[in-house]
Amino acid sequence: QVQLVESGGGLVQSGGSLRLSCAGSGSVFNSYGMGWYRQGPGKPRELVARITSGGSTVYADSVKGRFTISRDSAKKTGYLQMNSLKPEDTAVYYCSLERNLSPLYWGQGTQVTVSS
Repeated sequence: QVQLVESGGGLVQSGGSLRLSCAGSGSVFNSYGMGWYRQGPGKPRELVARITSGGSTVYADSVKGRFTISRDSAKKTGYLQMNSLKPEDTAVYYCSLERNLSPLYWGQGTQVTVSS
């Protein structure tokens, strides 16, 4: 059974930083890719960043150069380092485990609020 638990969200001023964590369990964790998604108020869920099991990364244009995705296989934990945060980054952030670029498992989400 796979479980994902996000943490690290909160309230931060514009220009600030946060690091989100996604702690996983289950034997397949390291075999799957990981994605970070977000859903802002009244908006659809969107991909923020993705890292494959081999370590390749992809970022949404809106966060390139500001966000960094990484994972620690030994700890079965993924991270999203978010720098230079903007009010438009305000959203609930979700991590997922993915196979063939499709999310199979989701965490419960963590709220990120960026004040101007």
